[in-house]
Amino acid sequence: MDPVRRGLAGAICLAGALSLGCPRAAEVRSSDVAAREPPGEFVLRLPPGFPKPVIPEDNPITAAKIELGRHLFFDRRLSGNETQSCADCHRRELAFTDGRARAVGSTGELHPRGAMSLANVAYGATLTWADNGVRRLEDQALIPMFNEHPVELGVAGNERTILRRFQDDRRYVAMFGEAFPGQDEPIRIDNVARGLASFERTLLSGDSPYHRLLYRGEMDALSPSARRGLDLFFSEAIGCSRCHDGVTVSGPIVFEQHPEIEPTFHNTGLHDVDGKGSYPEGNRGLFEITGAAEDMGRFRAPTLCNVALTAPYMHDGSLASLEEVIDFYAAGGSDRGKNNPFKSELIRGFDITPSEKADLIHFLESLTDMTFVSDPRHSNPFDEVGLRSKH
Repeated sequence: MDPVRRGLAGAICLAGALSLGCPRAAEVRSSDVAAREPPGEFVLRLPPGFPKPVIPEDNPITAAKIELGRHLFFDRRLSGNETQSCADCHRRELAFTDGRARAVGSTGELHPRGAMSLANVAYGATLTWADNGVRRLEDQALIPMFNEHPVELGVAGNERTILRRFQDDRRYVAMFGEAFPGQDEPIRIDNVARGLASFERTLLSGDSPYHRLLYRGEMDALSPSARRGLDLFFSEAIGCSRCHDGVTVSGPIVFEQHPEIEPTFHNTGLHDVDGKGSYPEGNRGLFEITGAAEDMGRFRAPTLCNVALTAPYMHDGSLASLEEVIDFYAAGGSDRGKNNPFKSELIRGFDITPSEKADLIHFLESLTDMTFVSDPRHSNPFDEVGLRSKH
């Protein structure tokens, strides 16, 4: 079984077992934390042109859940050894990536893949590099917590210790109580996942020059070079938009009017380790889920929003720059992988001049949303005066 899928299965099992929380939760609640009325539903402030994302019926989004999720996202006490938070692999200034080729877990174990950007993650038809079954943020949040191959946050086996850390913190007792009113013991693993998912749904990036041109009619938002690059990006000859399109500049998205869109995956010709199409062991894409030969090396097309901030590129971080990425696709894949028998028919190579490459890079840079990466609503709350954290 794929390590991500195995981690998710274990996480769901453990979360179910712990859904009643720990006995200490009731003991820690103090008399000054009064019962609260259920908070009203929070209305997401969507960028112009963005559809309303799907909000699960069993986890309506509220301001209290978002604030709880923001704290949990940046708190290293959520890891087994208190050395790592979600934010250590998803840094705001890097569009919620980490700048590494491959992510590193709380115990120093190297992940086979890089940390994906969380920009506009609320619209993901699937939520990992290569698993067609992970489609809810509430489920995805459990993977880094419980995954053991490799260890990421290292929650497995440390559940009660981690929950006790929050139960012993008055601020968290109040925040969990406000986020999940009416529950006798709200400090529990499944509510941690609900809080994280609620915060992540607010990570909306739609203020780049490209978005301002396309959805606000700001005709001077792009430079002349970037406008030429836009034409190349959407041209039949270059064809980037065949895999990267729409408000998220990614593959298919789900939203309120279309909640059941099937995710897509592509073999881009990055590897062919045996001359028969194989990808490196333990990092074979959708094949590790389905076992189908045609799924070998197939990975999700990630968002290109803020792509200039998210180097290195590809699922394994094997391409260091946007220049290398363009050269890779222009060649129709890597020197060896371009002949992979499972390579997508969409990856067919193209001719591009140095000036055209510069234009295309300028367009990709126009997808950078500086408002998003500096938004104080997505900042580390433990940088604020008076808050305690291991971060």
